[in-house]
Amino acid sequence: MNRDPSNQLDRSLILVGCGNMGYALLRGWVESSSINPSHVHVVEPDLSLRERAATLGVITHDRCDTLPADADLIVIALKPQIVDRELPSYRRYSQSAAFVSIAAGVTCERLTRLLNSTRVARAMPNTPTAIGKGSTIIFCDSAERMFPIERVVSLFKAGGAVHQVAQEELIDAATAISGSGPAYVFYLIECLADSALKLGLPSTIASDLARETVHGSAALALASKDAPGELRRQVTSPNGTTEAGLRVLASDDGLSSLISRTTRAAFERSLELASSKLS
Repeated sequence: MNRDPSNQLDRSLILVGCGNMGYALLRGWVESSSINPSHVHVVEPDLSLRERAATLGVITHDRCDTLPADADLIVIALKPQIVDRELPSYRRYSQSAAFVSIAAGVTCERLTRLLNSTRVARAMPNTPTAIGKGSTIIFCDSAERMFPIERVVSLFKAGGAVHQVAQEELIDAATAISGSGPAYVFYLIECLADSALKLGLPSTIASDLARETVHGSAALALASKDAPGELRRQVTSPNGTTEAGLRVLASDDGLSSLISRTTRAAFERSLELASSKLS
């Protein structure tokens, strides 16, 4: 892909952690030409993950003490269980850098305490960010913290849609929906494919039909001016096959109840992570 230097965020950026979500962000940034890879430093102790990141042309480190002395934006993509141990090492950047954390449940108050900085924000992206189809929620009290919010929004827009919220607790709600949501959708694809197998379809066709159906339906929902409920009604002929299936999904213990319990469990876990250092 040809890069337009005028569109790149060429100031120094450090990505702390490059597991699945960190790599999804990094890949989205590089492949969309939003950053110059030579200006990105990635800290990742796992050799295989570090080598994966290096294929994108970024500079990799196995520990933070080999990082450059200055940076102006640091993205924290660590597991929430280890932030208390790892983040104090980045206090040396508190005067020069702004910090964005994607660690679930780690509050801005906790980030401020660990980093000795008030220039902090939280973001919750999801893995479709890797292909520019993601969704990210951002919280930052920019009026008080003099945070470079425009730069951060531009950076995350490279991976898809960006939404800003005015209350930090809404990040936990977004975690349960868009952050964890891809896993629910992938599980739906698995279940559809498994059902197709049980109905006698060959495995390749079963898998393809499940993927294509979810992909096409989501694309139609995004492209259409009709609400999802109306699109559902357009598929559902009276007394037809779709209506027979929907009767099961719409039962008292059906899909609505299941999704509600699923997202509630994820939301409550996010709150638990916010209140406990080592959950």
